[in-house]
Amino acid sequence: MDQCTGKSSWPELVGVKGETAVTTIESENPTVKAVIVEVGTIVTGDFLCDRVRVWVDKAGIVAEIPRIG
Repeated sequence: MDQCTGKSSWPELVGVKGETAVTTIESENPTVKAVIVEVGTIVTGDFLCDRVRVWVDKAGIVAEIPRIG
């Protein structure tokens, strides 16, 4: 993660709506694309500096700390 630029995690967004989190993340670090993913969904294990997965529960609320990866 040393090569990644800008803010890399958003613990303050746990508990907010996923869409709100995406907007906040992309405004605070314009080099990333935030993607909403429901908890339990199978995803690739690759690490990308320009991706933030926003893990949400069934109600669309952020359930885990969003971070670059």
